[in-house]
Amino acid sequence: MQSESTVLQSGSTVPRSRILKKAFKAAFPYTIPIFAGFWFLGITYGIYMNVSGFNFLYPMLMSLTIFAGSIEFVTVNMLLGAFDPLQAFAMTLMINARHLFYGISMLDKFRGMGWKKVYLIFGMCDETFSINYTADIPEDVDRGWFMFFVTLLNHLYWFSGATLGGIFGSLINFSTEGLDFVMVAMFVVIFLEQWLKEKDHTSSLLGLGISLVCLAAFGADNFIIPAMLAILAVLTLMRRTLEKKGGEVQ
Repeated sequence: MQSESTVLQSGSTVPRSRILKKAFKAAFPYTIPIFAGFWFLGITYGIYMNVSGFNFLYPMLMSLTIFAGSIEFVTVNMLLGAFDPLQAFAMTLMINARHLFYGISMLDKFRGMGWKKVYLIFGMCDETFSINYTADIPEDVDRGWFMFFVTLLNHLYWFSGATLGGIFGSLINFSTEGLDFVMVAMFVVIFLEQWLKEKDHTSSLLGLGISLVCLAAFGADNFIIPAMLAILAVLTLMRRTLEKKGGEVQ
């Protein structure tokens, strides 16, 4: 077990600074694709807030404290409309319900993380979950600090992009239509990268198949939550079979 401050390697004590540096260097490359997507979309969000009549403090503080891109865009209309906390709660729960499944999946990975667990839970957006859940972390790198730096870097990318968009939004005049597709493209890249790492594609194929069925059954606006529930149920029922297959191919 690695400690918070030092790690024992071959009878020698490794300084905390070295642990942090190694974890940061391991985490940073994983976040580079996220940087491009978050900056484009974050700047777009900041510009959107600016043209909606809010100064840069709003996107800056909201990106720092909410850190949920979809609901931050929706919050703009909520702020412009009548005060309705119940509607805001229901909307937030509906849009971010998938995070419940992310949290369940990360229960074991977050165990024993100490104070870092609080920030890891707060900062677990889609992209951060994808990295922290699937990353092949080197054995000599502290897992807790690796996940912490992935979360922190992604948070900073979004925060800085939203803040810059809010500050310079009034000076930029161009159409932002289509910029949100950057995130879709990024998820495709993450999926393909994971596909290439897998020796058995059963889980990935199940996820794609169930999502397509739910898309056809519930429509583009309502399929995510049913798809997540169905994927969770199917993978839970097939857990032992998948684990056995995973053991056989290794």
